[in-house]
Amino acid sequence: MPSLVVSNATIATMDDEGREFVGDVRIDDGVITTVTPASARESGSDADAADEVIDANGCVVTPGLVNTHHHLYQVLTRAVPAGQDALLFGWLKTLYPIWARMEPDDMFVSAQIGLAELALSGCTMSSDHLYIFPNGVRLEDTIEAARTVGIRFHPTRGAMSVGESAGGLPPDSLVEAEPAILKDMIRVVDTFHDPAPGAMVRVGLAPCSPFSVSTGLMRDAAALARDKGVMLHTHLAENDEDVAYSLSEFGCRPGQYAEDLGWTGEHVWHAHCVKLDAGEIDLFARTRTGVAHCPCSNCRLGSGIAPVRAMRDAGVRVGLGVDGSASNDSGHLLSEARQAMLLQRVRNGADAMSAREALRIATRGGAEVLGRGAELGVIAPGRRADLAIWDVSGLAAAGAWDPVAALVLCGPFSVRDLIVEGRRVVAGGRLTGMDLHRVLDHGRRRVARLLT
Repeated sequence: MPSLVVSNATIATMDDEGREFVGDVRIDDGVITTVTPASARESGSDADAADEVIDANGCVVTPGLVNTHHHLYQVLTRAVPAGQDALLFGWLKTLYPIWARMEPDDMFVSAQIGLAELALSGCTMSSDHLYIFPNGVRLEDTIEAARTVGIRFHPTRGAMSVGESAGGLPPDSLVEAEPAILKDMIRVVDTFHDPAPGAMVRVGLAPCSPFSVSTGLMRDAAALARDKGVMLHTHLAENDEDVAYSLSEFGCRPGQYAEDLGWTGEHVWHAHCVKLDAGEIDLFARTRTGVAHCPCSNCRLGSGIAPVRAMRDAGVRVGLGVDGSASNDSGHLLSEARQAMLLQRVRNGADAMSAREALRIATRGGAEVLGRGAELGVIAPGRRADLAIWDVSGLAAAGAWDPVAALVLCGPFSVRDLIVEGRRVVAGGRLTGMDLHRVLDHGRRRVARLLT
């Protein structure tokens, strides 16, 4: 792989000291090899001997942003009229029948569009929670889509097994038999999961939620994940309805339910957690259980403001997620960082979260939640070369005194260049590996089919 140097940039390293300086980043074979402040340059700089040099004068360079929760299939069901003003359970009941008509081609193009949108917002790695498999859909429909975009991918094999006839929320047409779910979980992990350093694809297991799968499946999936050495993911304590369901059906709060079934630990992360109480926050901190905070979706569905300040202060690992595009209805990860900061200030005061802390959650925080904290999220020698280059010389940051804080306080921004594993996925604001206009046209045709 050719060597690459990003030069003359304002570098926000996100390291333990929070160092920021103007300088250069050198990349060899997909790994950062040197990070050199301009003040420490010698007469022959790294750029002189590189195969390719990206001049980032007037730009801020950050670690790539990491998206810890998404439902990519929902990209084709944005702004559906009937669900625009509903709470979580009502919103789901409106959209389930539409999703039940989706086919493999819908899954593929929705993932392409969603991941392209994430890439252009500075995201170098994304998880995905796919829990519906109608009409022959398979997890690899999204894995192949991620390959065409070029960002790291952490798909999870989700599932729903308790339909309306058995007291669950989803229609019976969207649930699967639990033996078949477990069999396919084994298949996708054995086929696609790559535990090696620098892996572009890792697979997790993700029963959808406590109100759509059985206690048995939750327990079996946890045991299977431990056996296979993969991560676990689900929705938890998303809103008051969610907590009420747990109290009614299981006789305990969501955190206790998770702990009882083996759903805590460093290999587990839960989406939303808007309604965690102090005891549950302490549980997650003690067990190193991760949280995917999805502020825009929580606002859109009226779920509430997650206690992120309390989580962070307790030591809970927190990353950001855009959530599904039918409940956001966007996939701009840098905007989630801004929203996360603003909501904590609304709840706790103007000094509750700084722009830099929000940016740290969006980068290093997400990498830690997805089990990649030793490889990603920091610009330092030995780390994988996932970088976002932001042009702050234009209108969006005009007049800004602090270019790093401007990424969160100003904007909105699209990334100028995006580097994943040392390869340019976005160059000059354009995706390098796909024809976005063709993909969007494909998506429009699939939406027209769903509409009819």
